[in-house]
Amino acid sequence: MSTQFEWKEEYNIGVELVDKQHQELFQYINRLFQLTQKKWEWNNSRQSCRKGIEFIKKHAVEHFADEEAYMISVGYKGVGQHQRIHEGFLKNTIPALEQELKQTDYSPEAVEHFLGVCAGWLIGHTTMDDLSITGKNVRTWDHLLPGEEQTALRKAITQLMYDMFLLRLQMVSDSYRGEKFGKGIYYRMVFGSEQTDKKKEVYVVFEESLLFCTVGRKMGANGAKLSNSLLHAARHTMQRFVKRILEFMSEEECSKLEEENFLSYEDFQKALENEKLLASLLFNSGEGYFAYCVLESHVPQKKLGTPINAKNATVEVEKYLNRLEEQEKAAPKRKILLVDDSLMIRQGMEKLLGKDYEISQADSGVAALNMLRVNRPDLVLLDYDMPICNGRQTLELIRSQKDFENIPVIFLTGRDDAETVKNVLSLKPNGYMLKNLKQSDIKDRIDTFFRQKK
Repeated sequence: MSTQFEWKEEYNIGVELVDKQHQELFQYINRLFQLTQKKWEWNNSRQSCRKGIEFIKKHAVEHFADEEAYMISVGYKGVGQHQRIHEGFLKNTIPALEQELKQTDYSPEAVEHFLGVCAGWLIGHTTMDDLSITGKNVRTWDHLLPGEEQTALRKAITQLMYDMFLLRLQMVSDSYRGEKFGKGIYYRMVFGSEQTDKKKEVYVVFEESLLFCTVGRKMGANGAKLSNSLLHAARHTMQRFVKRILEFMSEEECSKLEEENFLSYEDFQKALENEKLLASLLFNSGEGYFAYCVLESHVPQKKLGTPINAKNATVEVEKYLNRLEEQEKAAPKRKILLVDDSLMIRQGMEKLLGKDYEISQADSGVAALNMLRVNRPDLVLLDYDMPICNGRQTLELIRSQKDFENIPVIFLTGRDDAETVKNVLSLKPNGYMLKNLKQSDIKDRIDTFFRQKK
């Protein structure tokens, strides 16, 4: 990926002093990014990178002082919050990154990590914190109604995504249960406080295409391939994003980031299954899906991915990228959606088919329609006897929607009476199987269906 971090007109907040200093920081970060791409010339570039990083640190200190002085001069009430943000970056973020640089003797990977973090921090700082100085984006939250926390959270996420990336989110589901969509990047953050042992656990999920058009677009990423620097920038952008959400939801006391890591999809599913969800929202941006999940305060699971810290950040992100690449190289499995209100039936079918197919589950017709939107299957196995919306009604709904009308559907049901069979066959399903068939026969019929389709 050709990485660059160029100043764009959209970053201007309208304060000449602040805009000019931001522009200079962007320019220097971009120059250092370009040096990291020439790894075959690294021995000659190492000294230049050291000087460039020292300049960025010095310039940041001076910029923060000037910015705070300006805020005081105009009577900005949020100056204290800005001072805490600036202090945290200088006293916590920068020293941790410098330690990694020294330990690796300014390796290209460590420098790329340093710049990725700075890029992510600056994206959040410029598009959220500094813009609030002008009053352009601080009062947008005042209309949120007390007590309606789900609605408040949804509006906060929607507004903040627009403020940062000019994307208008559309709510897909307020009861997202971890359904897989596209190529997902699963990022976990654990926040704590000094008052309690319990933590607030937040998960954000980006479809890869959305990551490129948000953080990647601001870095000049061409969308061809994920890189170490893009994921580092995404980490720190999302940290600022989530901290801002916690502030607006009056959860400042639980805003100290204590743990973070990237997860496999399987670990992400495990986390949502084993804990209670306070909120789990799924959005469509038009450029890809985005999920925001919050677990009830609890003591987090200890074995859920490897925590990222200053010492292992580069290695762990590289491992995550390698895992994603290996998954992409593997032959893709056909996707089957199991729709049945019986957990025992769904688990039995997943055991039977899971080795050869990618299986997802829905316990109702309504849940099935949500699944179709986020993870389009190659085949739906549909039960008939389900409460509220039975199999026939579910199939009618599927066939009535243009995007889903051609998805193959095979009934897998215990109903063998002539009237039921006649009713569903009029909707032209792609097959009809009874649950009392031998499991080997069910498997053979599904295998045959896909062979014939191919």
